[in-house]
Amino acid sequence: MSTAGGIGQFVSWDGGCLMIGRARGITPMHAHYAIQIGFGSTHGIRFRRSDQEPWTAYEGVVIASRQPHTMDATHVPLNAIIFVEPERREGRALTERFGSEGISALPAELLAEVGPALFAARNEERNTAALIAAAQRVVRTLTGGVEPSVVSDERILRAVSYINSHLDAPLTLEEVAEVAFLSPSRFRHLFVEQTGTALRPYILWRRFVRVWELMQAGESLSSAAHSAGFADAAHLSRTSRRMFGFPPSMLQLTGPLPARETSGNHPVSGSLAKYPPPEPARTVSR
Repeated sequence: MSTAGGIGQFVSWDGGCLMIGRARGITPMHAHYAIQIGFGSTHGIRFRRSDQEPWTAYEGVVIASRQPHTMDATHVPLNAIIFVEPERREGRALTERFGSEGISALPAELLAEVGPALFAARNEERNTAALIAAAQRVVRTLTGGVEPSVVSDERILRAVSYINSHLDAPLTLEEVAEVAFLSPSRFRHLFVEQTGTALRPYILWRRFVRVWELMQAGESLSSAAHSAGFADAAHLSRTSRRMFGFPPSMLQLTGPLPARETSGNHPVSGSLAKYPPPEPARTVSR
């Protein structure tokens, strides 16, 4: 059986993140909090909603928050996975356009506008700013200018900001509710109403984003686990298997990327059909 995981790069921004690179195997069945946008550098990335369903090959997909799915990106040279937090404006717009459940196919013409530029940023520009800009353009294009029908409550946005800055410490409902100036019971209700998920699953999602950020920056799996609030690397690995189908140790991230283009890192012209090998990978230590 193929080994899940992959080799590539990870970048994040307020409200979303990107994993881009080469798959090493089939990702087992899993479900997570974020909305997922997934596509390959060529047609053929495959998804299904259960192990009993046949595989379907796509140009690309939008997968609703908490929708169980498995992915096979071994048939495409490169794949891009963009996670969007569903409570943000972009997440709400994606839900309005593509639905709140299931796997929605993306039209080839939509991806043709933005997909090649994202892979070009990975292959040619090779810096964080270029990857983030290209990934955000994908998200903006897929929302199609749709405005969310409900704007996120400022109290919840304040609570989310607090969570993101305190991931290395235990976080309780009472503590976060106090930041939002709400009673715990009122905060619990409003948080679910605004985000579509309970507080604990959301905090867990943000802890994973922090782990990926730290691994991309070169930290060991053990150090990243502690900094993101996991008890240890074993706890992180068990939770990752449940949420994403494989442990973080199966991700080979290529180390820190330049923040922006430098004088020695000019874009290189050429066909996107030819994909240069990624930078030498570093296996994350436990």
